[in-house]
This record gives sequence, structure tokens and C-alpha cells, in this order.
Amino acid sequence: MKKKQPTYTSDFKSKISELRESGKSISELSREYGIAKGTISIWHNQYKSTGSFRTSDNLSEEEKELKHLRKENKQLRMEVDILKQAALIMGRNAE
Repeated sequence: MKKKQPTYTSDFKSKISELRESGKSISELSREYGIAKGTISIWHNQYKSTGSFRTSDNLSEEEKELKHLRKENKQLRMEVDILKQAALIMGRNAE
């Protein structure tokens, strides 16, 4: 049986990041709160760079553009499929 991944609020992440900023080591925070060291590092870096823990706020410009282009590409493919279906239907009606 898989262990359920705990979810943490932004307030909690902020507090952990502030404790790290005040001089507590990652090892201390990890032991005290039962959070992986890598997770604490990620939270702290996100908090320092953007002040946000949302993934969308922490994307680079290239990643944001790639995400936008993939979404647009998916939309255009769907529109092309709809037009192909309409052309097939119209072709059948012309006969």
C-alpha cells in the first residue's frame, strides 16, 4: 500500500523557509518537521526567488512559452479534426 503524500499549505512552507533564512539548518528542519531535505531546499529557493510556491509562478519565460505553445497546438489540432469531420459530412451530403 502506498503512503499518501502529505500536502502543505503555503503558510507552512513560508514558515519553514523563514526558519531556514533565520539560520536553522536544513538537517534540523528535516528532523524537526519530518520533511525531506530536498523539499525544504526547493521551498526555500522558490520563496527566495518569487515568494510563491505555485508551480506556474516559478517557471522560466521559456517554460511559460512552451506551455502556452503546447496548449495552442492542442487547440489547433482539435480544430483541424473538427474541420476534417465537417468536410467528410459535407462530402457525403453532396452525393
